[in-house]
Amino acid sequence: MYMSLFSIFVVAALFVSLCDSFLSKGQHVICDVSPKDLHVVEDSSVELVCQTSCSNHGKIFWTLNGEHINESLSKTINATHTVLSLRNFTQSSAAVQCHSSYGNQLLGGVTIRTYSKPKNITCVLHYDVNKPNSVPKLFTCSWKHRMDPLQTANYTILNNSSNEICKSQVASCTHNCTHLADDIVAYMYFSKLYTIKVRAKTQYGETDSDPYVFDPHSITKINPPKNLKITPSSEHLSVKWTIDEPRCQVKYYKTSEPDKAPEVLWTNQSDFTATIEEVESCINYNVSVRCASERGLWSEWSPEKTALTKLSRSRIRMRLWRKVAEPGKNGKRKVHLMWKGIPSTCREAFTVKQVAYNDNTTTGNYTYTSCGSSSCDVDVDHRSHRLYLTVSDSGALLDSVYVPAVGDAGLPQVWSIKTTKHRMKGVIQVSWNVSEKPISSYIIDWTHDGRQYAWKETTFTNATLFGLLHRTPYSITVTPLFNDITGHSIHANPFCSSIGVPEHIAVKVEDVDDKSAFVKWYMKSQYTCSDVDTYTIFYEAQGLQQNVSVSGSENGVWLKDLKPKTHYNVRVEATGDNETDMSSTVYFITNKFDPRLVNALTICGFILVFLVLSIGLTCAIQWKKFNDKPVPNPRLSTVAKWLTQSHEKVEGFFQPPTDQIENQVVTEETQRNRGAPLTPVRNGNDCDPSFSSLQENEPEERFSETSETQLLSSPEGSMVFSSSQSSPYRSQDNAEPLLPQVEKPSKTDLGKKQEKTQTKSLYISLNMFEQNDVR
Repeated sequence: MYMSLFSIFVVAALFVSLCDSFLSKGQHVICDVSPKDLHVVEDSSVELVCQTSCSNHGKIFWTLNGEHINESLSKTINATHTVLSLRNFTQSSAAVQCHSSYGNQLLGGVTIRTYSKPKNITCVLHYDVNKPNSVPKLFTCSWKHRMDPLQTANYTILNNSSNEICKSQVASCTHNCTHLADDIVAYMYFSKLYTIKVRAKTQYGETDSDPYVFDPHSITKINPPKNLKITPSSEHLSVKWTIDEPRCQVKYYKTSEPDKAPEVLWTNQSDFTATIEEVESCINYNVSVRCASERGLWSEWSPEKTALTKLSRSRIRMRLWRKVAEPGKNGKRKVHLMWKGIPSTCREAFTVKQVAYNDNTTTGNYTYTSCGSSSCDVDVDHRSHRLYLTVSDSGALLDSVYVPAVGDAGLPQVWSIKTTKHRMKGVIQVSWNVSEKPISSYIIDWTHDGRQYAWKETTFTNATLFGLLHRTPYSITVTPLFNDITGHSIHANPFCSSIGVPEHIAVKVEDVDDKSAFVKWYMKSQYTCSDVDTYTIFYEAQGLQQNVSVSGSENGVWLKDLKPKTHYNVRVEATGDNETDMSSTVYFITNKFDPRLVNALTICGFILVFLVLSIGLTCAIQWKKFNDKPVPNPRLSTVAKWLTQSHEKVEGFFQPPTDQIENQVVTEETQRNRGAPLTPVRNGNDCDPSFSSLQENEPEERFSETSETQLLSSPEGSMVFSSSQSSPYRSQDNAEPLLPQVEKPSKTDLGKKQEKTQTKSLYISLNMFEQNDVR
């Protein structure tokens, strides 16, 4: 229908073009391509007409999106018109242009846009998911329709009678079959074929899809199975569900492998059960089921359920081993039983059954011990034992291990073991001597903490242990085996998997002098296996770097020949086992002078200061003592005569009384208090001739104004002044005579007396006369 209309349109266009050409003779002639703005159905044919009246020269050719079109698709009708035929045009949008080879002239062009008709129609006759399977209630169709994204389309599903079933603006539509009289349901019950088509209407026109014919039974889709139940066992999984249809599929896969393609098990049993064989032990599986009617579509998969399989001895590679401790004070030995090969996801509980032997005969008394998931501790006595590991709920035997009796000399034994470091880190090589007795294999076990063990079996007398922790000491044991009987073990001293330098080096500078400094370092490491072969100390000042190396056993070094008052930085590098580690940089400044010289000068200064202070203190004490001696006020003293040496022999002259302890100073006040003048004291002899003579010959005048000042020394350093001198003391003229008065002698006698005796003026000071030391 579309093709006939298009042909009529092309013929009419040519007729109009010819008429225009005829009528426009003598007028201006144009060139162009028609029809314009074409919208055609995808895969349809297109014919374009190029009017070439404006170009009388050159050959006409066409281009599609700038590329030449095969000349066979173009046909010249006359001198002014050329027709282009495009078959099965599929491009969504294309620019077609007409050209003249004369000057490569563009004569005209047009844009062709296509739209597709609905394709790939699928329909499903299904049930309401919330209702049981009986009569289908829903009819859903979907299709594909390619068009411009900016376009919109209205879709209608029509039956073979062109009756409308449902409408939609998207590429799917659902019809609700409300009663049994619905023609779709009726066709299903009468087993007749049913035909529909989809009509798409856009702004450029409408188009219908190809007819879609189907059997209602073949498009029927039931609801997924319900009440899915999974029962795990040690060998398989049993699956059971509830549904009316016997044709079903069971899908299962490991939960840990969701991206792996699942396994699908077909079943056609009326009891709605399935058995999944060949499952692994203690593995989680996801299981779901779908079913279909006899000719219908598969239902959706049921919601997945997860089930954990049970432990199966035939599906695991289990190894059982034990560590036997030395007997305790009570004679019991602790046996640490451990195993591997059982997945950690297993939820089974385990039990150890102990069987003791006396002379290779069982005692008949069994002991049971409940265990954890990967290890178990039991106590045994000095006898030999066999330990059986079983599953608690089923009693299934998993494995057994032998524990020899204490001191059993008949068992094989290894006599020496040697451990060596491998060039690779975290690897230890172990070797031992061949047992003297026949053996079948050896068990090597190792641990770094005494709780977690690893072991392996070998038939050789050496083994290499891989995957050890870095820089960690390991305890290694070798045990010979003879069939299922274990011999006596031998233990190696703890051996480091690798050795390295400590990770942290703390540096401290001590005892800095003017030309030397002591550098000390401390090592910190989180690993036990740490060792240093050499320490290298780098120190730098003013761009000049130097270094000194010491052995790994040192922790300090003196840096010598340094420059005084200079800034230095120092680092310490530790080297060992092909590893190095550098400390952070520490800074210090050398002193300007040698501290020992400063200390010596300081000590000498302290000593000098101490001496000066000691001498000053001594002088001060002596001066204080001197000043603290009482000195009488001279104004209160009285003048007395002091005899010359010729009169010193006069016994009792100025001799103080014997009952006085201290010397006396005779002053005016004391004289008045006594009521009598000071008189010489005689030693009990008033008739002494010399004394009498002294009284008689003493001059009347006691003082002479012309006499010069004389100083007399006394035991206490007192000073005596003559009255003729100006003195700060009070006048002594009115003093009472110290000696009794006598008759005046004549001048002749006086002169003679003066030749014999010369008197001196005197002040008597305190402590002049000291007891027991009279001068």
